[in-house]
Amino acid sequence: MPVKPVPEGCSTVTPWLISRDTVQLIDYMKRAFGAEELACLAGEDGSIEHAEVRIGDSVVMMFDARPEWPPTPGFLRLYVEDADAVHRQAVAAGGTSVTEVTHLFFGDRVGRVRDPLGNLYWIQTRVEDPGPQEMERRLSDPEFTKAMEYVQSAEFFPSVVGGLDR
Repeated sequence: MPVKPVPEGCSTVTPWLISRDTVQLIDYMKRAFGAEELACLAGEDGSIEHAEVRIGDSVVMMFDARPEWPPTPGFLRLYVEDADAVHRQAVAAGGTSVTEVTHLFFGDRVGRVRDPLGNLYWIQTRVEDPGPQEMERRLSDPEFTKAMEYVQSAEFFPSVVGGLDR
């Protein structure tokens, strides 16, 4: 039997997060997104050298940063059944809401949450499939332009970077 170029259970792109505290990150992902821990391997010094969790149908890999490395927050988009419920769950698990869930012109409800380690999650649910003409119309619709301005003006970078000094 030939070897598959993409291993079973993996997708063609797998996010890899470098964390200041991978054990804490795994715990947050379990509480916030129902992640399933697949692996967590510690080195001789106790730092996590490799870990994996599954969220839905995706694997996220991670490991502990070396002390001399600069902060490297991850930015992940999660498509979920109910963005509002998952956003609330992620905040209840210890995350910080960066933008509340907002209906955007392209048909998704989108909210953003920063985890305690500085990673940013776009939590999204597709609620409709507007065609190209409808999306073009919505770009000048005051309701949708206001929503886009809110999402784009939210100062998420200072809140992400500010959370990395821990």
